[in-house]
Amino acid sequence: MTIKIKTCTLEDLHTLQEVGIETFYYTFKDQNSPENMKVYLEKAFNIKQLEKELSNIHSQFFFVYYQNELAGYLKVNSDDAQTEKMGDEFLEIERIYIREKFQKHGLGKALLNKAIEVAKEWNKKKIWLGVWEKNENAIGFYKKMGFVQKGFHSFYMGDEEQTDLIIIKTLED
Repeated sequence: MTIKIKTCTLEDLHTLQEVGIETFYYTFKDQNSPENMKVYLEKAFNIKQLEKELSNIHSQFFFVYYQNELAGYLKVNSDDAQTEKMGDEFLEIERIYIREKFQKHGLGKALLNKAIEVAKEWNKKKIWLGVWEKNENAIGFYKKMGFVQKGFHSFYMGDEEQTDLIIIKTLED
């Protein structure tokens, strides 16, 4: 099994958009209305929005490849790029998305380890993320990886307010 992780650049913009839409849609289409999915996908994954995020020095994207095929991606944020003000000691994992055919191959763990590596490089002490309260597979994965629930926040899917659990992992020195 060959897993490779590569930093995304502006040259990857259209590929990032394609993978982002595909993975988000696959993961959440069955639990959300088509209208709300359309509104969210158009807002979160439009080219101008992704270009802005890729250009932010406090955000970083990484593609993960499995057997030389693009399998998914990771997005991390620090400082003012975080979706919630968590403080200077935190790195946010905003997205870990894996394409359907590549799930259950350890890629989520590889991307989580990459996030931990980035957090340590940026001198962060904790990692946090928001995970939808109905995404039981992800919640189970993160708990297994040492995350603990510390709160919640609202996430809007179109006009529907949903609840994300805020989970945190303290990094070892």
